[in-house]
Parts: sequence; C-alpha cells; structure tokens
Amino acid sequence: MHDALTVILAGGIGSRLSPLTDHRTKPAVPFGGKYRIIDFTLTNCLHSGLRRILVLTQYKSHSLQKHLRDGWSIFNPELGEYVTNVPPQMRNGDSWYTGTADAIYQNLYLLKRSEAKYVVVLSGDHIYRMDYVPMIKRHKETGADVTIASMRVDREEAKQFGVMQIDENQRVLTFCEKPENPTPLIEDPTKSLASMGIYVFTTKALINALEHDNLQLNSNHDFGKDIIPRLIDQGHVYAHQFGGKEGRVSQDAYWRDVGTLDSYYQANMDLLQPTPPMDLYQQDWAIRTYEPQLPPARTVSSVTGNEGIFINSIIANGVVSTGGSVQNSILFPKVTIKNAAVVVNSILFEGVIIEDNAYVQNCIIDKHVTIPAGIEIGVDPKLDAMRFKISDKGVVIIPSDYNFTPCLVP
Repeated sequence: MHDALTVILAGGIGSRLSPLTDHRTKPAVPFGGKYRIIDFTLTNCLHSGLRRILVLTQYKSHSLQKHLRDGWSIFNPELGEYVTNVPPQMRNGDSWYTGTADAIYQNLYLLKRSEAKYVVVLSGDHIYRMDYVPMIKRHKETGADVTIASMRVDREEAKQFGVMQIDENQRVLTFCEKPENPTPLIEDPTKSLASMGIYVFTTKALINALEHDNLQLNSNHDFGKDIIPRLIDQGHVYAHQFGGKEGRVSQDAYWRDVGTLDSYYQANMDLLQPTPPMDLYQQDWAIRTYEPQLPPARTVSSVTGNEGIFINSIIANGVVSTGGSVQNSILFPKVTIKNAAVVVNSILFEGVIIEDNAYVQNCIIDKHVTIPAGIEIGVDPKLDAMRFKISDKGVVIIPSDYNFTPCLVP
C-alpha cells in the first residue's frame, strides 16, 4: 500500500457530545474501557497496510496529539511510514479548516509531495472494523475517480447521511447529503444506501476537484455536499459495500457514528451483549491503543464483609472494588468502587471514585470525579437535571473534575 496516502479527518468540535468534548476533540473521547474513538480507524489502517497517515486535527486537540504520540509512534520513518498530526497551518488563507474538503485543500502540498497515486480519506470519529484493501483494489479495477464505502440503513436513519443510488455495476448515479426523503432501495423499500464517509480517491482527481471547489463562492467545501455530487456528473464514482466477505476482518459489519450522547452510550453498551455485534476479540485484528503500566483489576473484601462483585461488565487495569457491586457497566483504568457502592448500566472514565454506599445508575462519568458517600445519581431525574446534563434517553452525564459542593449532596 505504498502507493496510497491516508488522511484522517479528526478536527470536529463534537458539540453534541458535550460535556465529554468540552476539553477534548471527539476522536479522543474514551471508548470501550481502554480505547479512544480514533483507535478504531487507526487500527483499520494498521491491519490494512496503510502506513502513511496524516491526522488533520483542529479543536481542543492536545489530548488527541498526546494519544497519538504515546500510542501510535510505532511506524518507521526510514521505511516511509508515519502517523503525523497536521493542525491548520493557514497556507491558503487566514482561516481554520472550514469543511471536510477544505481541510484537505489546505494541505494539498502534502498530497502533491507524497507522490501517492491514491488518497484514502477517513473519519476519526466512527466505531467500526474494516479491511480497506478490497475497497482500494476495487477502486483500481474500475478506474474510478472516487470509491465510496456504503451500507444499507433504515430510511429514517438515512436522513443523517449522504444517500446514493447505484446501477448494477455499483456506479453511483445520484448522491444527496442528508435528504428529507431518502431514496429507497429497489429491492427493499424500507432501506436506503448510505455513505459511511470513507473514500478512496485517485490523487489527480482529488486535487483537481479540490482546486475547482476552492473557486466556487457558494461552496460549503464539504465532500458530501459539494465534491461528490460534482464528480458524479463526470461518471466515475463507484460504491463499495461494507461488510462483504472480502478482507481479513471478521464480518460483523458493525459501524456507528457516535455523534450524540445516546449513540455513544449505546455503542458502549453494545459491547456488553452476550454476543457483541462488534468483535473485539479477533486475534489477528486487535484494536491498538495506548495502555499505561497498571496492576491488574481486583476485588477486595471490605471490613464489613462485603465482597467486591463484577457482573457482565468490562473492567480495565488498575480498577479496585472494595466491597462494591458493578453490574452491566464499563470501567476505565484506575476506577475505585468502595464498600456497598453500586454501579449499574454506567460508563466510568479513568480515575473515578465511587464512595461508600453511593448508587450510580445510567450514567457517564468523566475523568477524576468522586461520587460522595451515600449519594444517588440516576434515580431522581429532577434532582439530576439541576446539576447535570441528561441525554434525550435519560443518561446522566457528569463532566470531568466535577466537584460536589456540600449544599448539593443529600
């Protein structure tokens, strides 16, 4: 794959995930007990042999840059391999990245000097596993300007995506970004064919398209709204079906845009199903991340005789339960559950402490929060709403470093 350059778009604000994104960019949000969201895209690149990677960062990127340094400094520059963070450099004006296409346009010089024949454009904020090799192979075989990864989704859900119509050869005939009335599939009127925001471009075609787009005064400088529809008019845009039998990754065909608090929460909870819809345990497709040197998780009997209990939960290294109970929850490193504390259906980020007799239910608790002894979260919605953000489906979000003042502790 030395003829391909990979560009990962990782600069989004992620405002719908606030407060989880108040101090970090969306791709850096923790996921699944030990990972960051961007680890899934980077892992796909690693296993697909894509070893020249530019990560375009922008908003609140320090946490992401640190993670790339600590967890992904694994390639050998002497072999032409790298993962490079590229913040806005204002080479073509005085603005930050103003759209997905503009982010790459501002770094065209990197594409040109890479001498890559193909450019793989990915998002750094989706949860999925995919072997990109079959898609790149098909792109080469068809001689396409761009190949778009696609998947079938319910028509109502399709309103959130770019929706395509294709012919029998998978050539894309139409593309509409976030349509009010998504075009149904002929073979299944309840479904539409949606873009996953994963593209393989022929480099020359991409450069020409971006330079042309930059001249359009009314352009949003967005792939879905501007670049793809114009390329369709030239007749060289193809779709690639996600989750086919090609490639080395086991075919769970799981893909989630965790752009809202509820979708993020549910994607984490999916991992706790008896048979999770995404396979994290394929031995030759391990999800890579940065993992600090920590002792194993353990349970301890409390002085009152309570045993620490974990039931159907994901428990990271460094977690200690001293007579507490954890059920159907995900605990990141260095979480502490104290005597008679109960955690149910919750996600606890690094360093969270649940004090004696506290009760936590249906919560996402960000880093370095201590839940005081005896307090209940997720039980009284009115009280919770006075202090915290609550998602549309009732998940309570406690921001990082939140301090429970005495007047608000029952």
